[in-house]
Amino acid sequence: MDRIVIHGARQHNLKNIDLEIPKNKLIVITGPSGSGKSSLAFDTIYAEGQRRYVESLSAYARQFLGLMEKPDVDSIDGLSPAIAIDQKTTSKNPRSTVGTVTEIYDYLRLLFARVGKPHCPECNSIIASQSAEEISEQILKFPEGSKIQILAPVIRGKKGEHKDIFEKINRMGFPRVRVDGDIYLVEEVPKLEKNKKHTIEIVIDRIVIKEGIRTRLNDSIEQALKLGDGIVVVNNLSEGKDHIFSEKFACPQHGFSIAELSPRLFSFNSPYGACPECKGLGIIHKIDIDTLIDYNRAVIESFRITDSFYFKYVKGIIYDIIYYHGINKFTKFKDLPEDVKDELILEIVPHLERKYLETDNEKQRAELEKFIREVRCPVCKGSRLKKEALYVLINGRSIWDVVRMNILESYRFFEDFEKSPMSEKDRVIGEKIIKEIKERLKFLIDVGLDYLTLERSATTLSGGEAQRIRLATQIGSKLSGVLYVLDEPSIGLHPRDTAKLINTLKELRDLDNTVIVVEHDPETIEEADVIVDMGPGSGVYGGEIVAVGTPEEIMENPHSLTGKYLSGKLKIPVPKERRKPDPDRKLVIKGAKEHNLKNIDVEIPLGLFVAVTGVSGSGKSTLIYDILWQAAKNRFHHRNDYVGDHDTIEGWEHIDKVINVDQSPIGRTPRSNPATYTKVFDQIRALFAATPEAKIRGYTPGRFSFNVKGGRCEACKGDGVVKIEMHFLPDVYVTCEVCQGKRYNRETLSVLYKGKNISDILDMTVAEALEFFENVPSIRNKLKVLNDVGLDYIKLGQPATTLSGGEAQRIKLTRELSKRDTGKTLYFLDEPTTGLHSHDVEKLIRVLNKLVDKGNTVVVIEHNLDIIKNADWIIDLGPEGGDRGGQIVAVGTPEEIMENPNSYTGQFLKKYLQDERLTSV
Repeated sequence: MDRIVIHGARQHNLKNIDLEIPKNKLIVITGPSGSGKSSLAFDTIYAEGQRRYVESLSAYARQFLGLMEKPDVDSIDGLSPAIAIDQKTTSKNPRSTVGTVTEIYDYLRLLFARVGKPHCPECNSIIASQSAEEISEQILKFPEGSKIQILAPVIRGKKGEHKDIFEKINRMGFPRVRVDGDIYLVEEVPKLEKNKKHTIEIVIDRIVIKEGIRTRLNDSIEQALKLGDGIVVVNNLSEGKDHIFSEKFACPQHGFSIAELSPRLFSFNSPYGACPECKGLGIIHKIDIDTLIDYNRAVIESFRITDSFYFKYVKGIIYDIIYYHGINKFTKFKDLPEDVKDELILEIVPHLERKYLETDNEKQRAELEKFIREVRCPVCKGSRLKKEALYVLINGRSIWDVVRMNILESYRFFEDFEKSPMSEKDRVIGEKIIKEIKERLKFLIDVGLDYLTLERSATTLSGGEAQRIRLATQIGSKLSGVLYVLDEPSIGLHPRDTAKLINTLKELRDLDNTVIVVEHDPETIEEADVIVDMGPGSGVYGGEIVAVGTPEEIMENPHSLTGKYLSGKLKIPVPKERRKPDPDRKLVIKGAKEHNLKNIDVEIPLGLFVAVTGVSGSGKSTLIYDILWQAAKNRFHHRNDYVGDHDTIEGWEHIDKVINVDQSPIGRTPRSNPATYTKVFDQIRALFAATPEAKIRGYTPGRFSFNVKGGRCEACKGDGVVKIEMHFLPDVYVTCEVCQGKRYNRETLSVLYKGKNISDILDMTVAEALEFFENVPSIRNKLKVLNDVGLDYIKLGQPATTLSGGEAQRIKLTRELSKRDTGKTLYFLDEPTTGLHSHDVEKLIRVLNKLVDKGNTVVVIEHNLDIIKNADWIIDLGPEGGDRGGQIVAVGTPEEIMENPNSYTGQFLKKYLQDERLTSV
């Protein structure tokens, strides 16, 4: 069957839709936020494909995999095995790196184990194991007539007289020894100095190199190796030089030894290869002394410990030490003698660090966590590996050197390595391994991730980066006949790199796979084989198929909102006038050096809409989040968090509050919803408590809460549904039989306001509620803000867990908009256009401008050109990602940025605005 045919899809807000889409094509599902894109792509198509696969397994296997619920759909025909590549599966394991996730590190371990050459850290000479025969072969290459002595070292650089050793040599029947470079008969060795280091070697044989000595030479070498613990010294008398050979992986000169090379030696997840100090994590947890101690307070109160358990311990030690030294307890810590300060720190800090690692008490652990910082392991210097693994080299580079390169540099290293001279054996072994490594590196370059390093921890990757890594890994697997479902792979990608991503998606399709992408990026949409446009609106107003067809057909469809934006019939306008920076109101970050930032000074004008732009990995998040946001939290929220490396930040006096408006959920349980989060539910409950019926019964606002006993249904504890555990099947949620899903008991539901009970109100959309509460200003004003940001379709009681990231972010913005403020707030937003259709981006821009119009500052990290063209001020970082980034490329208005030839952002913004003018003619 060459098509996927869906009948009667009703999952979430889908309106019983039917859809046919061709297989082995690139299909983009688009439409306004909340129109049902993810419900169709992930919750229906992918969920059913995955469910059918898992259902084909045994009941025993299913209990480990977790069966997905059957989506609400009549039938789906033509499904292939499905793989979802979303942004929510970023690894939280600190042992995961870009190298391990992509499996490149597995190939690197194999390559270094099979082709790598161990080196001595002292003399940098190659350590090689050789058999007696191989050693003999090398000796026979000496010029004919060379006189040699074969020596077995029995003592190497050890103090003592060593009388017992000489007696033993004599009993063994060897007449001569070499002691500290001089030859003696065993009986005539002079008395050795007891406190000096000596080297003693048995003279096994003396031979002249000529024909017919192979057997004798081989026997002598074998005997020397046996007595010399795997080492033989061949003294060539003719050239006056020693040649040292070893049958072990050990430096004959310095004794540095290495076990037999195997892939596990290079694994930081194996005790065999992991650094013993940090256990393969590359970091250790240490207490930040400057955070723990307040130097300006009296010594008895100087340690910022509040937990009673630790407080008593710390106070006891302080008393003991200051009493011993005769110091007043009210002396400030900074005024203590240096030796007393050191004694206090050495007594207290290691104990607290040990407790942090050992305690099972969550409260006590959380108390210490405030002072703990991750620092690079002092033993392995962050490499995660044992010393032995770091001295195995390929072309002069260790495995740590390779994984520290960015992906582009790493690719070039392996290209050069293939061309470098090597033995035929190494070439044959390395050929296939290097081919696999290069292919995987090339895929990462193709999806715009060339700035990452293979040692980068997976926990530090953004959702978009993690998704593109998984995308590259899937292309590397070369599967065909698979259904891939992707969630906005363009997130975090600069327009410069979008073409690379599109080519990657097409490559996946050309392997005979069906690629379904939920996407809002115009460039990706225009490259699709088929577009499925959802809508016409969001939430209850969406869930329908508005149009299906090629990009050209969608542009001509009068019903398609997406088509109108693609064709230029609808567009987000450029502001007629931009706000001007006030030279006296600015934040100045000086000497920013964290990660790849190149000691830069950055001025952020306050009271403006500021966009921080640049290619992926250019240092945007490091500058704004790792430095500015962390510093702001510490200043305004009284935190002691780590702040990225910088010199100073000036201009704080112009700000009184900082808020990070991210896309994290507004609540982690279904009990949290837009009404409770925006606090409008408090006023609604107060309104119900003020009704005559409620007053007669003595009901307070608490009666109308589904979170506390009294008014809620106790059968479902106010959830409206009851969870039934199904053991190896997924848990089933059934509507509560007592309250029929209304959450409240009968008495509470009998209280009406304008003919509606409290459950009816929670079931209303924002638009319906706005009309219903038109005459209640306190409620109407909050609902109007939700309506203005384009959330008119969400229900007041919609569980927080069902809201998209973009919806959660806009709800947070409405809470800020509805507050009274001083106009001195600094807002941070990281890619707020994630999950937003062009129609929703316009609404977002309006909301952000409202915040700025009040005098506040909005700082947005963004790649979306519609947001960028609406900014008052742009700070463009780059020029590239990773080590080649971290500099300021351009600063100014969008018009000024467009004229800067060094700015990729400016180039694409200029082209975008020119194309926009052409389409609107």
